[in-house]
Amino acid sequence: MPIYEYECKACGHRLEKLQKISAEPLRDCPACKAAELNRLISAAGFRLAGGGWYETDFKTGSKKNLAGDKGGQVDKTPSKDGAAA
Repeated sequence: MPIYEYECKACGHRLEKLQKISAEPLRDCPACKAAELNRLISAAGFRLAGGGWYETDFKTGSKKNLAGDKGGQVDKTPSKDGAAA
């Protein structure tokens, strides 16, 4: 649930309220009881949860493999000394 900020036009009182997105905005100021509360536009907060962000999370195809791992395949090309790598 988002936290909404409100400010009263009558007395200037500011408050934050945890509400559902579908909830009606508050109208009555808890400080002066006037029906002058306005919902403010504020910066949204977010939380990164989980074990972390990984290099491969949002990549597709060949871009996923940046470390050079060939997915368990062995390189059979001969090296300079003639042996397979």
